[in-house]
Amino acid sequence: MVETQSSGKAFDIPKMLVWEAYQKVRSNKGAAGVDGQSLTDFAQDEKNNLYKIWNRMSSGSYFPPPVKAVEIPKAAGGVRVLGVPTVADRIAQTVVAMTLEPRVEPLFHPDSYGYRPGRSALDAIEACRTRCWQSRWVIDLDIQGFFDNVPHAEILAAVEKHADEPWVGLYVRRWLAAPLQGRNGELTPRDRGTPQGSAISPLLANLFMHYAFDAWLDREQPQIKFERYCDDVIVHCVSRAQARYLRNVIAARMWRFGLRLHPEKTRIVYCMQERRTDDHPVTAFTFLGYTFRPRTCPGTAGRWTTGFLPAVSEAAKKDMARVIRGWRLGRRTDLSFREIATKINRVVAGWINYYGRFYKSLMIQFLERQINQHLVRWACRKFKHLHRYKKKARTRLAQIATAYPGIFVHWRHGARPSGSTVGAV
Repeated sequence: MVETQSSGKAFDIPKMLVWEAYQKVRSNKGAAGVDGQSLTDFAQDEKNNLYKIWNRMSSGSYFPPPVKAVEIPKAAGGVRVLGVPTVADRIAQTVVAMTLEPRVEPLFHPDSYGYRPGRSALDAIEACRTRCWQSRWVIDLDIQGFFDNVPHAEILAAVEKHADEPWVGLYVRRWLAAPLQGRNGELTPRDRGTPQGSAISPLLANLFMHYAFDAWLDREQPQIKFERYCDDVIVHCVSRAQARYLRNVIAARMWRFGLRLHPEKTRIVYCMQERRTDDHPVTAFTFLGYTFRPRTCPGTAGRWTTGFLPAVSEAAKKDMARVIRGWRLGRRTDLSFREIATKINRVVAGWINYYGRFYKSLMIQFLERQINQHLVRWACRKFKHLHRYKKKARTRLAQIATAYPGIFVHWRHGARPSGSTVGAV
């Protein structure tokens, strides 16, 4: 894979582009698709496997295999179906994504944050926090089954509008039509939707939403501000009347594309910054793992006040608590204190970096209650003289935290145990 371009093929696809796409797929890791081939298996015959992808894409004979359907439980109940392409298909999709993205990225709206270079979910939350102070009403939009129902025709029209290379539109068309393969091998054909989990889906979703929502709203209602992370959207309004009007207008717009706003999850929310409820039944919403609601915060002249602020959501805390329980730290007496820290620090650091960006104290309190209690249980099992004395174990843990505050990453951020109680799991 050293040549930079093809020769004598229907399409001129550089070999180096396939190699770069492979490097991206390998760094993102991921599971095997319907063929059972993992990244490790693919790498065993790397040169030939990459050549096959390039050769078939360049000749126009690349046809994607079915996408493996994987059911992921939702925190609120039900399941979300993810589509897992094969390793080779992920590489081919990445080749197209790397070709298309530079064309469409400069066109995207500044308040589109999902899956875009140089933008993050935390940027969207920061913008949302600022605008909630400026406009007291929001529409918390939920497009029902977006990835399952997004229309193909509009996606293909947008791709063909921006892609000069005919093979980009050709392969996007084939990927959109590739069937889902269920657990028992049954194939489900698709005439709508783009599976979550594929390498090309986030870009296609952004391209569709740019024309169906971002550019349309900016054109029709230029005074309206919003934050969109793929299909998660918050729209800011100055009054309840304006919010009701815009909700109906947006619903009609989505209906044109065969999409529907979820009747229960799409809500009008009052961004209350004072301690009164009046006739505002909904004063909180959750966006990208953060719940926005009235919270106590420092005010002027050293006084405390109430502000409408984001903090880690209950659903996110439940997910993290589930992971912590899965570590079974209390039973890992085969590990030393530092080995436990090595095992969990990287994950906990990621949580703190994301969920600790805003209203960090709530995140730290959560980690203090959850992790430290498991460490107490570990100490009680590890050291026989502490076996029946949790109070002594807590005291000893507090002493270690004081002497070595940098062992655990959550201790470095202030979630160190006290000598009295560490809280219940």
